[in-house]
Amino acid sequence: MIDITAENFEQEVIAASMSQPVLVDFWAPWCGPCKAIGPILEKLEGDYGGGFKLAKINSDEEQQLAGAFGIRSIPTVVLMKNGQPVDGFMGALPEGKVREFLDKHVQALAEQPEEEEPAPDPLAEDPAARLEKLQQAVATDPSNDDARVDYVKALLQAGREADARRTFEPMAAKAAAVRKVDALARWLDALAFAAAKPSAAQLDAKIAANKRDFQARFDRARLLVAQQQWTAAMDELLEILMRDKAWSEDLARKTYIAILEIIEPPKPKVAEGQIPPDDPVVATYRRRLSSVVLS
Repeated sequence: MIDITAENFEQEVIAASMSQPVLVDFWAPWCGPCKAIGPILEKLEGDYGGGFKLAKINSDEEQQLAGAFGIRSIPTVVLMKNGQPVDGFMGALPEGKVREFLDKHVQALAEQPEEEEPAPDPLAEDPAARLEKLQQAVATDPSNDDARVDYVKALLQAGREADARRTFEPMAAKAAAVRKVDALARWLDALAFAAAKPSAAQLDAKIAANKRDFQARFDRARLLVAQQQWTAAMDELLEILMRDKAWSEDLARKTYIAILEIIEPPKPKVAEGQIPPDDPVVATYRRRLSSVVLS
């Protein structure tokens, strides 16, 4: 259980809910029903063995947070997942009813049997075999965009840009509507930009002379994308966002999100009812984007 304030809300509730459900209890010291349900929630946090995290917000002291959630009466309990409220209830429910509520969203981790470690995937260790498998998947079903996206990504990672462009072409028109296709389009655009051999030294000099030269910063980020220096590229884009969130029709934010889409690995398999953990790099940079955009 943790007490939440405006200062730690982003980290302890929004960011934490990306990898674990967070149960937010809005209460006040003078509230009798709050004193009844508070111990129940604390007990259940232990009973569910880490299945959720309990966060308590004193609505008297944190009126801004209570207002943001539209709290009209207390106690009010809100369940957060992936940064968003997904369910909730008001009033001091008995323990059985709270368990029914939690069981819809939360799995008691302590009750989960240990899973055997999956056998190593030989394709994951052999890029050539993985490329061949993806190529066969696309050839067998040309309309399978998931396989096509994975194949284009694998080709680009292998440095086979020309093959990647040919493979990408049949789905290029979907870039405006499909995030993972848009991400590949931005990667290919960065490679085309880098092929013109812009001077990184000149771009760095422009940025040093004027930290608000956003075009130079964006071009520097594109060079870093072409070199697959993903975190360095996102750092450069964050410098733009911290100074002008909407620069060039939201171009920096859209490119940042595209990089997250590119570098996020497939989610590992977990027991039913559990939420797979985020990749630590992706989670860190997603939090950084959120803190800048929401500031």
